[in-house]
Amino acid sequence: MAGGMWCSPMRHIGFLRPHSAVTTTKASGCTVLEDWWTYILWIVRGCKVMNLSCSLWQDNSPSVKHFAFAKFSVVTEQCFFLFTLILLMFLASLTGNALIALAIWTNLVLHMPMYFFLANLSLLEIGYTCSVIPKMLQSLVSEARGISREGCATQMFFFMLFAISECCLLEAMAFDCYMAICSPLHYAMRMSHGVCAQLAVISWGVGCMVGLGQTNYIFSLNFCGPCEIDHFFCDLPPILALACGDTSHNETVVFVVAILCISSPFLLMVASYGRILAAVLIMPSPEGHHKVLSTCSSHLLVVTLFYGSGSVTYLRPKASHSPRIDKLLALFYTVVTSMLNPIIYSLWNKEVRAALRRTLDKKKVLIHG
Repeated sequence: MAGGMWCSPMRHIGFLRPHSAVTTTKASGCTVLEDWWTYILWIVRGCKVMNLSCSLWQDNSPSVKHFAFAKFSVVTEQCFFLFTLILLMFLASLTGNALIALAIWTNLVLHMPMYFFLANLSLLEIGYTCSVIPKMLQSLVSEARGISREGCATQMFFFMLFAISECCLLEAMAFDCYMAICSPLHYAMRMSHGVCAQLAVISWGVGCMVGLGQTNYIFSLNFCGPCEIDHFFCDLPPILALACGDTSHNETVVFVVAILCISSPFLLMVASYGRILAAVLIMPSPEGHHKVLSTCSSHLLVVTLFYGSGSVTYLRPKASHSPRIDKLLALFYTVVTSMLNPIIYSLWNKEVRAALRRTLDKKKVLIHG
């Protein structure tokens, strides 16, 4: 027994021999041995391959209890290269977002609505990447690519919690820009600390409700096999593809929810920036144009990166989906955008740059003092 499961030599050890020596059953999607030499080799290896075990059978009903992420490449060097690249970007993302959140928290001059939302965005980015990247890194360089059904559901919930919350928070940031530019005399009253806190709570609350609802909806389905997830993490489309029977109705529901969660905040942002553009066009001074550009340009770039990759991933027709393209897009919106956001805000915003310098100077004093 390994990992609390019976070690069945008849499943999931096709990688021990060349492909010509194995077959795949349609019923389970699992690899079956054709000769006893592989079985002997399996015994020698001490059942280590059971990290990829698919399922347990209960009540005479097939139900996959464990999944396994597909291997990125059979070429070890490619996997290690991608592991190193993702690890470096992950560490850069964590460091950048943590520094921005710390700088905003420790500098009173940044205790304003715009930076309050930016600190929340940094926390969301940290949670967003931490919910996905560690398991992704493990799967790239280890044969332990398995994940339990409960673990997969947990990962999906947290991923959706942070992703949907970020959609809503980006809209709150667009509304803050709109109020600052189009209604400056009433800005302090309408964007008080209480209002900002309510908008942040609503963003996190919507993310939590959608995450719970979608995760419960997906994992209420039966999974008969195959058990291999052709992706880096437990995302909605690849998990739904493993469900039993006709899932067209389920796919439609997931697609509609994706449209509501992605398009609704985006349309509100378009309305906010439409009003901002109208206000800019009637400004007589170039200084006013520069102020608007410095205030909104970083947010617009972050929105473009986040919504662009998200829309291409979740709103394009099913027929155009490709596992390899989906994986590349997943790498972009889980790793690259999270790494770029702190860079974008620090480059475009001189107050953030100054606060980061003060924070780093304080750390140097503490270290050398």
